[in-house]
Amino acid sequence: MTAFVHPSAYVDAGVTLGEGTKVWHFCHIQSGASIGAGCTLGQNVNVAGHVRIGPGCKIQNNVSVYEGVELEAYVFCGPSCVFTNDLTPRAKYPKGRSGYLRTLVKEGASIGANATIVCGHTIGRWALIGAGAVVTGDVADHALMLGVPARRCGWVCECGEILGADLRCQKCGRSYRETAEGLKEEV
Repeated sequence: MTAFVHPSAYVDAGVTLGEGTKVWHFCHIQSGASIGAGCTLGQNVNVAGHVRIGPGCKIQNNVSVYEGVELEAYVFCGPSCVFTNDLTPRAKYPKGRSGYLRTLVKEGASIGANATIVCGHTIGRWALIGAGAVVTGDVADHALMLGVPARRCGWVCECGEILGADLRCQKCGRSYRETAEGLKEEV
């Protein structure tokens, strides 16, 4: 099985598309971008040059993944979520690649519809950013982030369930403990 690219999408030369990836209507994937296997890019997604997207990611409609952003495996980007790559942009004084700040979205994290991720930060593994939240700092593993600016309002299991005070998932049975980096699963 090869990648599927809708006829209305533009995929520039020098792009790597993984096996089974689907690129839907009106997308643009720019030269140098690398997209892993089994990804889905919804309508009107733009992936800038030199962006790396890991396997199994799902990027919903109207998302632009700008240069400086990296998505690890199984990241979910909700409709119209926003990434930035320059803290102090000026149309008259563009900085170019050297001025972009890196944003890393770690494995399994989910970003809700219309959320904004300000550049220069890391979103931890399996974190959940609520719809409309504005992330202005690093996010711990498994953190549930809500509001403007986003604040941690709880913890989330790898399966997506919000955890109670005992940090044990009622849906899948996983148990966690708090660490300096966020939650760590107990085995």
